[in-house]
Amino acid sequence: MIRILISVLLVLFSMSSKAGIYTDDLSRCLVESATSEDKITLVRWMFTSMALHPAIKDMANVNDSQRENANKEIAKLLVSLLTVKCLDVSKKAIKYDGTGAIQVSFSLLGQIAGKELFSNPDVAKALSALDEYIDKDILNKRLDIRK
Repeated sequence: MIRILISVLLVLFSMSSKAGIYTDDLSRCLVESATSEDKITLVRWMFTSMALHPAIKDMANVNDSQRENANKEIAKLLVSLLTVKCLDVSKKAIKYDGTGAIQVSFSLLGQIAGKELFSNPDVAKALSALDEYIDKDILNKRLDIRK
C-alpha cells in the first residue's frame, strides 16, 4: 500500500488510468471529505516537492525541514482520507477498478486544490498581470479570433 501511495504522489496530475464508477465515487468522496485545510496541505506538499526542480529551484526557498514536514502532513492526510473518511468507497474502488483508482482520484483532488489556490485574490491578481504582456492582435489574427 505504501508503494501505491508513493506512486500516487509522484504522478498526482497524471490521468493515465481510466476512471470507473467506483473510481468516480472515490474521487467524489475525497473532494467532499477534504477540508480547505486538507487542500492547503496538498498544495503545500506539491509546492515543496516542485521546488526541487532545477528550472525553479532558484526561485523557491524551501528548506529540508519544511519539505519533511510537508511529507509527514500529506502522508497523514492520505491515510486519513483513504482509511477513515472514505474507507468503504476506497475498498470498493480498489476491488473493482484496481489501485489506479487511487491515482485518478487524488489527481482530481489535486486539481480541485490547485483551482482553489488560483482563486485566491492575490494569486488571481498576479496571474492577471500576464495580460499586460500578451499581444492580443497577434493572437486574434493568427488564431482567427473575431472580436
